[in-house]
Amino acid sequence: MMDLVFCGTPLFAVPTLEKLVAAGFRVKLVITQPDRPSGRGMEPAASAVKRAALALELPVTQPEKIKNNDEFHQQLAQLAPEAIIVVGYGRIIPQWMIDLPALGNINLHGSLLPKYRGAAPIQWAIANGEKITGVTTMRIDAGLDTGDILQQCEERIKPEDTAATLAPRLAQSGAELMISTLAGLKSGSITPIPQDNSRSTLAPILKREDGWIDFSRTATDAWNRLRGFQPWPGAFTKFRGKMLHIHAAVPAPEVAVIAPGHFSVENDRLLLGFAHGSALDVQELQVEGKKRMSGRDFVNGYRPKSEEEVGAGN
Repeated sequence: MMDLVFCGTPLFAVPTLEKLVAAGFRVKLVITQPDRPSGRGMEPAASAVKRAALALELPVTQPEKIKNNDEFHQQLAQLAPEAIIVVGYGRIIPQWMIDLPALGNINLHGSLLPKYRGAAPIQWAIANGEKITGVTTMRIDAGLDTGDILQQCEERIKPEDTAATLAPRLAQSGAELMISTLAGLKSGSITPIPQDNSRSTLAPILKREDGWIDFSRTATDAWNRLRGFQPWPGAFTKFRGKMLHIHAAVPAPEVAVIAPGHFSVENDRLLLGFAHGSALDVQELQVEGKKRMSGRDFVNGYRPKSEEEVGAGN
């Protein structure tokens, strides 16, 4: 079996690490981000990958920088891995590291490249209304997710999926794909395929303002973004001067036209109007400073009026 070095940080990377160890690969070192302040007490917290690596009794290192780090460079050179596996590490891989192993640096990416290059491929695939996504193994080069494709595996996006439910499925299928990829590279049965850059799309890192509800969009567009941006930044607006988070909703078919950015109550349903006569059936929401509540409880408690506008004007 191969000698490997593994680079990863988030929970998405854990199944690949665990699968590599279970399959008998020799993971000589796990590289992950330094512990970061987390929670209300802002105490330093280990990454999901660090916790998994320690449970597997694997050696862990957490360098603050990797590009111009001679000690780290020497450490990896002495290990002489046949491949470096990278899954959501969160740092740009420097050229010296790309050049180090014979089989290269193999990345697991959460989309069907060249679509959705960047930091948030799962979120943006849902937000843009895709029905199919998947995972890709690729050989890292100097660009942003531009390396040659090794293998891919498709995954259907279900109507009820959010980024929080889709990511674990992609992580599991990606772990299987990484095992298959390494076997294929070892046997020489994989032919790397250059990406068609003309078909590329970007999936930039999410910002808080991406969660602000835009009522000039259709309800379906807003619903896709709500699902894609779970658990953060979510979907929010303002109501009576307070932040209002929409946690769950579905497009409402065949409703009377509701003005964009206005509530309407029809047959015990709380509807929120969007562009082109579309609306969302709001099922769960949360007013700033209050607990989550159902649409019905919101109606009973706040009695929204049809003339009240939701949004920046509140």
